[in-house]
Amino acid sequence: MPTYVYETIPQRENEMPVRFEVRQGMKDEPWAVHPDNGLPVRRVPIGGTGMMGGSGGVATTKGGGSCGTGCGCH
Repeated sequence: MPTYVYETIPQRENEMPVRFEVRQGMKDEPWAVHPDNGLPVRRVPIGGTGMMGGSGGVATTKGGGSCGTGCGCH
């Protein structure tokens, strides 16, 4: 079962979202509220591995690219 990252949706201007992880089946509906406090939540898209282009190779960011996360991969 995959692990998904969720975060609360801030209800006030200077409120920070709270992130948490949930193990769910891929066909399970995304959660709409936090199970403990009932606040509205959204699933956070997290990068993964994917195929790019038609060459069948996996794209990398080494050699000048940037993944945009500050991970230092280039």
